Amino acid sequence: MSAMRLACRMSVTRPECPQFFTATNLWWKPLLKDDAHKEIVISSLRFLVEKKRISMHAFVLMPNHIHLIWKINPDHRPDNVQRDFLRFTGQQIKFLLQKNDPVFLERFRVDDKDRQYQLWERNPCSKALWTTLVYQQKLQYIHDNPVKKGFCKDPEDYHYSSALFYETGIDNWGFLEKYEI
Repeated sequence: MSAMRLACRMSVTRPECPQFFTATNLWWKPLLKDDAHKEIVISSLRFLVEKKRISMHAFVLMPNHIHLIWKINPDHRPDNVQRDFLRFTGQQIKFLLQKNDPVFLERFRVDDKDRQYQLWERNPCSKALWTTLVYQQKLQYIHDNPVKKGFCKDPEDYHYSSALFYETGIDNWGFLEKYEI
C-alpha cells in the first residue's frame, strides 16, 4: 500500500472541516479524458450542492483522477456521500461507454462477485483540512495539477478546474463557494 493511501486511510474524518478528496480511475486509466465523462462528474457535484449534501470549494478533473475540496453537510455521513458520488458517476459513465465506446469499457472489466466493471479505484483518499495552511496547500496543489502535467501554462486556463473562480471570482460552474477557515 502506498504511503499516501495509508495516510489517507489513517486520516481522522472531522465533519466540521472541509475535506480534500481524491478518487482515481481504475489502474490510472484515462477515463476522464473525454469531456462527456467530465461533465457527468460536474453534473453530479452540482446535484450534491443543490440537494445541500455538500458545499463545493475547489476541484480539478484530470484524465485519470479527480481532486476535490468539499465540505459534507453535517446531516450526511461522509462515507455515504463519497460512495453515492462515485457509484453514480461510475454508472453514468459506464452507460455512456456501453453506448459509445464498448471497446474502451472492456479495459475496466473486473468480473468481481458484485460487479462486472469497475471505473474508480476502491478506497478513495479523504483528509480533513483543519488548518488554514493545510487548506491553502491543497488548494494550490489542486490548481497546479494541470500545469505540472503540461495541460496549460496557467492554472486558470484549465477548463475543468476551480482555478478561474479563485483568480477572478467568476463561477462558471454555478456551485462553487470560497471557504474561510
